[in-house]
Amino acid sequence: MSIKLGCIADDFTGATDLANNLVQAGMRVLQAIGIPSGPLPVDVDAVVIALKSRTEATDVAVSETLEGLRWLQEQGAQQIYFKYCSTFDSTAQGNIGPVTEALMDALGTDFTIATPAFPDNNRTVFKGYLFVGDVLLHESGMRNHPLTPMTDSNLVRVMQSQCHRKVGLIDYSDVSRGVEAIRRRMQALRAEGVSIAIVDAVSNDDLLSIGEAVKDLSLVTAGSGVAIGLPQNFNLSANNQAAALPAAQGYQAIVSGSCSVATNNQVAAFIRAGYQAFALDPVQIASGKDVANTMLERILPALAQGPVLVYSSSDPQTVSQVQSQFGAAHIGAQVEATIADIAVGMVHAGVGQLIVAGGETSGACVKALGITQMQIGPQIDPGVPWCYALTGVDGGKGVHITLKSGNFGSEDFFIKAFSRIA
Repeated sequence: MSIKLGCIADDFTGATDLANNLVQAGMRVLQAIGIPSGPLPVDVDAVVIALKSRTEATDVAVSETLEGLRWLQEQGAQQIYFKYCSTFDSTAQGNIGPVTEALMDALGTDFTIATPAFPDNNRTVFKGYLFVGDVLLHESGMRNHPLTPMTDSNLVRVMQSQCHRKVGLIDYSDVSRGVEAIRRRMQALRAEGVSIAIVDAVSNDDLLSIGEAVKDLSLVTAGSGVAIGLPQNFNLSANNQAAALPAAQGYQAIVSGSCSVATNNQVAAFIRAGYQAFALDPVQIASGKDVANTMLERILPALAQGPVLVYSSSDPQTVSQVQSQFGAAHIGAQVEATIADIAVGMVHAGVGQLIVAGGETSGACVKALGITQMQIGPQIDPGVPWCYALTGVDGGKGVHITLKSGNFGSEDFFIKAFSRIA
């Protein structure tokens, strides 16, 4: 067996987001949590390897990505896709630039593209500037991200600061003229010594054109948006059966560690609607108290009464105060571990439908649950599907799980999600 498209995502929710778009466009997709230890277990069109490399040390992120690349090459991948967040989450040092250049070196390619555009989730790129809805990236809630605050919306400038290679732009005047115009611009940039091109996109039609234009590139780097235009290059089209999952069962629960504006609004909407919600106190967690077991004693009796939300989400000012007191990385890791312990306890107690909000939180929960592969199912909102996976804590019954990026989903996401697999 060999695969058409080999993908590496820099966090777990991003991997699911990418896999969702590929499934929607007709690809049979296996999502692997971490790098698989053996050969491809099933016949699929694409594999998405989910890493947690977005916020790791750059040398670790590069090393893990290259290990993933080697595995994908062993499975016969015809094209490699490096997926990052649609808000281009990174620091001044990386990891998007260094990982991209390491992949280019390993693949022996002198040119690739970069675009986080995902119009279905209100992420657009114009003249090289990234917009979140109607505002520039640095004016959005991302300016307050606790780990990767984004203070510059010019993607050429951001990418160039992380790269040794020259970064250029394929702007909308070329993209709007279609596939051949994009290809001509790529050739011109190559002749000018540009190795990485930020690409404008403001609509799905733009993404489809970009997807066709990059058919012959050995490496594509992007958010999940460009993925909608790649299956057509392998003569694949939308297939409703690609998203079929086993019947849902068990209690319903949500755990949220994201502090994004979108997730905070979703938490507030869930509480306003009268559902059961339990707030975690980061200060208690940092003080060493057994918050997970204490919280489970309150949560487990409530599961039979309907969906339960456990959240540490908070406003930027509160997050900043807690980080100043305990250190951002330290308290972040402790909160993630606590939420993961709670998720494990709930699944062990019979939760069969679980929503996890936040990229770092998703990574912690998936690892704690012992999930190694996920089957991608129906979409709840753009970029966020239901999935099905076997865990090490549910007696072999399996769990339906959603890994939601902090910035994704409508305000009523937590309220409507369970009805999509009822």
